[in-house]
Amino acid sequence: MEVLLQPVTRKNYEQVCELEVSKEQEDLVAENTWSLVESLFEGYESRAIYANKELVGFFMWVHETSEKTSIWRFMIDQKFQNKGIGRKALDLALNEIKQSTKLREIEICYNPANPVAKDFYSSFGFTEVGMDEDNEDMLAVINV
Repeated sequence: MEVLLQPVTRKNYEQVCELEVSKEQEDLVAENTWSLVESLFEGYESRAIYANKELVGFFMWVHETSEKTSIWRFMIDQKFQNKGIGRKALDLALNEIKQSTKLREIEICYNPANPVAKDFYSSFGFTEVGMDEDNEDMLAVINV
C-alpha cells in the first residue's frame, strides 16, 4: 500500500474536514476543521494522508522553535484504521520533520485514557515525560 503525505489545498480541504473517527474516539482527537483554521492563521504545517491515492487522514505539526517541533494533530478516518496506514504516515511525518537542521526534539501529546496511543508512539521512540502544562494530556518526546 502506498502512503503519502500531501499539502492540504483548495482541492482537498473539504475532504479533510469530512474525515471522521469513531464515536469512541471523538473525545481523543480534535476536529480537522478547527485544526485547518489554526494552521492557516498560525502558520502550522498540515498534511493530508493518502493511501493508494485515497484521502484517509490528517496530520498537523508546529515548529515551536528551531530545535523543537510538536505534533498537534494526527488522525486516520475510521474506515481506514487498523490497516497500517497510521504507522506509515507517522514514519513519513517524522522523516519530514527531521529535515529541520537544528531540530533536537519532537513531542506529541495524547489523552492518557487512549489505550492504543502509548504503545503506538513508544514503538517510534517516543518516551513519556509526564503530563502537559494543562495537566490534561500525556507528553512524550523523541530526542533527535
